[in-house]
Amino acid sequence: MTAQTDAPLLRVCGLKTWFHTFGGVVKAVDGVSFDLSPGEILGIVGESGGGKSMVGFSIMGLIDKPGRIEAGEIIFDGRNLVSLDDNAMQAVRGRQIAMIFQDPMTALNPLYTIGNQLEEMLTLHTDLGPQARRERCIEMLAEVGIPQPEARLGAYPHQFSGGMRQRVVIAIAMIAGPRLLIADEPTTALDVTIQAQLLRLMKAQVEQRRTALIMITHDLAAVSQMADRIVVLYCGRVVEIGASAALIAGPRHPYTRGLLDSIPANHQGRSRLPQIPGTVPDIRKLPPGCSFAPRCPRAAERCRSEIPELTAAPAGGAFACHFPLEAAP
Repeated sequence: MTAQTDAPLLRVCGLKTWFHTFGGVVKAVDGVSFDLSPGEILGIVGESGGGKSMVGFSIMGLIDKPGRIEAGEIIFDGRNLVSLDDNAMQAVRGRQIAMIFQDPMTALNPLYTIGNQLEEMLTLHTDLGPQARRERCIEMLAEVGIPQPEARLGAYPHQFSGGMRQRVVIAIAMIAGPRLLIADEPTTALDVTIQAQLLRLMKAQVEQRRTALIMITHDLAAVSQMADRIVVLYCGRVVEIGASAALIAGPRHPYTRGLLDSIPANHQGRSRLPQIPGTVPDIRKLPPGCSFAPRCPRAAERCRSEIPELTAAPAGGAFACHFPLEAAP
């Protein structure tokens, strides 16, 4: 992976996506900021309920009531997506920004053939004729590793295995040539061999097309092999961000350290796997101060009363912690 020097394709600035419910305000995303350059892979990691998927849905403009974007900007190619109406966003989705959803069986329509669903994207977002659309569908299925692509155009989703269905979802997302791809837990329900194949496939597509990729996952081990940079979210806030290699080698936030320590490693032998104590708090009733303080072994009185600001690290990246871990040498 190489350093990115291009101007940002995407800039997320102070994004706040809140849900106003009878039980209180759910601050699913609370002040998240990051940028992304063409051809760059950004990993967004954290436990379930941390707001990872909501960041992706916010960028796509797929927040339903009672949720709404309370504040912040999502600048894509010079335009603020937050200010666009539904019709304008329809022109962006699929053509400029596409999303790979977690479960291919819910992302694919069981009543339509694979060919119909691929061709629909080309009909909506290109001027290709029927024959050219068919040829492009066959070409795209071949690119994602579907055997006998021409024959499989007439197949239905239930006739594919889980791994093949996810390949089809990737093909649908990529077929119109988007500049930004958002992958929301794309390999969760698949075995490790298929996971590795699909991750290599997505990375190859990014490199060939210079597509920017946001990979949303709880699997820090997988994203560390894919991403140029990593954003760590906890309770809707960024707790650490940095270059992938540097963050893995020397995390500054105790939460990031906890996530890394919970990954099985060969050197651990038969010892008990470390875990982060406690559970993620109810996001409607976050504790005052640092949200991670009730679970943090380094927490002090200041942590329980004062929310830490995101602080730039001397060697790059940033972290939000009053008592950060020592920097890696």
